[in-house]
Amino acid sequence: MSFTRALRLPAHLSAEARGAFYMLLSMAGFAIEDLSVKEAAKDIPVGQVAMTYGLVGILCFGLFARSQGQRVLHPAVFSKVMLLRSCCEISGRLFYALALALTPLSNASAILQATPAIVALGAIWFFCEKVTLRKWLSILAGFLGVLLILRPGLEGFRASAIFAVLGTIGFAGRDLATRAAPVSMSSAQLGVLGFSMLTLAGVVLLAVSGGAAVPAPTTWGFLTGALVFGLFGYCCLTLAMRTGRIASVSPFRYSRLLFALILGVFILGERPDTLSLVGSAIIVASGVLVLRDKS
Repeated sequence: MSFTRALRLPAHLSAEARGAFYMLLSMAGFAIEDLSVKEAAKDIPVGQVAMTYGLVGILCFGLFARSQGQRVLHPAVFSKVMLLRSCCEISGRLFYALALALTPLSNASAILQATPAIVALGAIWFFCEKVTLRKWLSILAGFLGVLLILRPGLEGFRASAIFAVLGTIGFAGRDLATRAAPVSMSSAQLGVLGFSMLTLAGVVLLAVSGGAAVPAPTTWGFLTGALVFGLFGYCCLTLAMRTGRIASVSPFRYSRLLFALILGVFILGERPDTLSLVGSAIIVASGVLVLRDKS
């Protein structure tokens, strides 16, 4: 039974309802993936976690590409645009992996939700897109939400949270570069490229932090969980974007923060303070407004 057939929903549901459901499943999968990475990093270096995860991801997406009769590596991966995308991917993967290991899961996930605002700002700067005053205010509100979580200069400031900001900027750069990627590149080929950059980021982290360690049996379980739920999230995300209208489905991306808060509170024992919760709410609201504003 194929993955798509296994997740087939009743036909009487609208395309938007089915797309929203797939997006919710996707974000739940990614939240569990983040939790698994964070737990695995308690036993082995975070670079080893990223490298192991990346190698298995390359294998999975490489096999998927071959099963569809495609080349594993598209010739365009060495073009200027794709090299820029790869650099941004390495930056995003490297710094976000550090953020997951060193900061509360809920905070790292909340800061990551500022990606749409940064992408919108980049589109204005690099693609000369015209924007309304409402979109400008939405973008500024998103950055205000990030500042409420970071609290620079205040007692609750965590220097390690800067890693989440740098990771978010890297992912935003990747998304902007993806807009210029050749349409001939399939999702599987982009997946191979993305996991290759994750592997490279893991190698860099491992070289800086020191040698690898032998994972405990439970750590192997977390690594397996990260891979399974990460791939599950990716497949559900693809289904979501191909089922409902993007404008209707995309706002449900922010459910990832809700899932991260639930996992952080009930499994990791995290207790987000009021400013962090307010900042998270502002980031989500600003992102939804940015996505809704098509002008």
